Amino acid sequence: MTPLEEIARLSDIPVDVEVQLDQKVTTIAAILDWVPGTVIRMGRSAGENIDILVNNAALFYGEIVIIEDAVGVRITDFREEE
Repeated sequence: MTPLEEIARLSDIPVDVEVQLDQKVTTIAAILDWVPGTVIRMGRSAGENIDILVNNAALFYGEIVIIEDAVGVRITDFREEE
């Protein structure tokens, strides 16, 4: 039995996936001005490498991609155990 077959019975367990594209410091006044459709300029751009976390553990590396009118993340590698 392969490792994937061994864990197949766990495939329905929900896990949290987090991709943190950037952080920004702003003021409460600026946040109060936000409305649907507001664009928040960030310092990261397409092609930059990021960490992908599953249940707060960094498991993958990825890169920011633009897909039509949306931002996405492409998984590029698995993190090695340290």
